[in-house]
Amino acid sequence: MFFKEATVLEELIRLQEIIKIIKKRILLIITFTVISIGIAAAVSFYLLTPMYQAQTQILVNQKSNSEETYSWSQMETDLQLIKTYNVIITTPAILSKVIENLEINIMPEVLKNQISISHENESKVVNIIVEDQSPEQAVEISNTVAEVFKEEIPKLMNVDNINILTVAKLSGNPTPVKPNKMLNMAIAAVIGLMVGIGLVFLLEFLDTTIKSEKDIEEQYGLPVIGVVGFIDEKKEKKISLKSRRVRRNENV
Repeated sequence: MFFKEATVLEELIRLQEIIKIIKKRILLIITFTVISIGIAAAVSFYLLTPMYQAQTQILVNQKSNSEETYSWSQMETDLQLIKTYNVIITTPAILSKVIENLEINIMPEVLKNQISISHENESKVVNIIVEDQSPEQAVEISNTVAEVFKEEIPKLMNVDNINILTVAKLSGNPTPVKPNKMLNMAIAAVIGLMVGIGLVFLLEFLDTTIKSEKDIEEQYGLPVIGVVGFIDEKKEKKISLKSRRVRRNENV
């Protein structure tokens, strides 16, 4: 029981020492945090190019005369085909047509990096998501990719089961999805705080000056017998004046 109490006491003392170290150099930690936030804000607002996003949805649905037959057999086929469609959408066979229709000066490989395809599990709805520096062009690319894919897929796979569910539209006040300025600043604040605290403990570790009698015991392993206190110069003058007055009174 005594051993546990001693361990808890030691941990408490160490925690107090850590807090003391942090308080002593709190200004340095705050400075690093503020600088990090400032750098992140400058990069996010002035250096990073805003990116806008547009999304078009297509529906994979094989035409069939019998709903019962479609429900049990064709649905599974369509779900399996979706993975293949996700690959075909971003191939040069589709993107080259998109570039030609829109008359934009870009390579299919570059355009592919701007497009992401997603779909929910067991869902036949495929999302075509496009990011671009221009919100208008993002909308145009997204819709054109869907249209070209719908036109070309019967030629490539001899199937006709694509319908455009929703088209991308340009909002009145488009908002960029990248960069996320607040998130960048929050991450920078955490990084700056961690770097500041790390630097504080590094400086404390490298500081080998003796500040107290405890430092002498830890560094040299010698017990401290006595301590000479610091006497202020003004207090010392007052003490000397009092001692002189006392002597004069005694002589009188």
